Amino acid sequence: MYLLAWQCLMSEQGKKLWSLLKHFGSARVAWEAGVKELARVPGLRPKDPEKIVHGRAKLDPAREAARLRHAGMDFICYNQPGYPENLLQIFDPPPVIFIKGSIKPADNLAIAVIGSRKPSPYGLLVAEKLARDLAAVGVTVVSGMARGIDTAGHKGALSGGGRTIAVLGSGLDVIYPRENKRLMDKITAGGAVITEYPLGTPPEHWHFPARNRIISGLSLGTVVTEAAERSGALITADFALDQGRDVMAVPGNIVNPLSRGPHKLIKQGARLIEGAADIIEELGLERLFPAQEVKAGGKVKMSEEEKTLYNLLSLEPVSLDELIDRTGFPAQKVLAALAYLEIKGFTRQMPGKLYIRAD
Repeated sequence: MYLLAWQCLMSEQGKKLWSLLKHFGSARVAWEAGVKELARVPGLRPKDPEKIVHGRAKLDPAREAARLRHAGMDFICYNQPGYPENLLQIFDPPPVIFIKGSIKPADNLAIAVIGSRKPSPYGLLVAEKLARDLAAVGVTVVSGMARGIDTAGHKGALSGGGRTIAVLGSGLDVIYPRENKRLMDKITAGGAVITEYPLGTPPEHWHFPARNRIISGLSLGTVVTEAAERSGALITADFALDQGRDVMAVPGNIVNPLSRGPHKLIKQGARLIEGAADIIEELGLERLFPAQEVKAGGKVKMSEEEKTLYNLLSLEPVSLDELIDRTGFPAQKVLAALAYLEIKGFTRQMPGKLYIRAD
């Protein structure tokens, strides 16, 4: 309760909050400290202790918890089971995150898919496809629920039947952009929407760089798809590097200004990404494929669903709908099998959700 209250009071002052917690050793002891005791905390400015005491008087920890639960939301503290393991490993994780939906252990296997708010059709197509293919093989897709690439990433993960996590730069009850309300509902049904900002916090522009450290912090690696040379996506990539996480980038049209960000990252050593298989290889995630899938001699083995789909493919493109009809498999199972086949190098997806053999 006291950690929750501190997060509500100092959500935009993470470093000072960590200093308080470290100095007093307990959120409750810190909450009950007077002005003179607070003045001894390293990192606080001379006027901070009085501001803290004044703000503290207006907050009731139990009431804040009740507000969240009444709204169908919850919170997780850094010292509780369920706090994201990847996020806990960064330099300055939020002491408390507010959450709608659920965080699961499987979300430790996560990749951030980020980029421009005003992408080209190519950028949208690539981001959605990468996210769908990653989700289909059990990788959680993390992004920021902004317009453009973020939205495409979340939608791709959902269409791949997988999990996705959105990180907001506002309170959970302040949906931004407004048109993503339905998307937010879908994300919470099959993943989570999280933030370090308490209920009612507006999406101020300075919240988003801080939000970006959480996106990269939740993820084993960050993939940038279409971004300007100076953009929030490249800020997220910088955070990822500082956190010791991998940075990858999707190449684009050399005359498109939004290709400059990814190309800059590639020149600096980021892995060039052409598909989900490159991401899996870069992060050493081949363990997604059980050992029994590899026969003696190094040949990759297919599941029964994969064999059925592969036998229906040729160099003549076949639509997703036709494959679903001809196999009789559920759409989610077909998408997952096609994703595995593509990662193993047996199929290729063409524009318009058409599939061909790749070998």
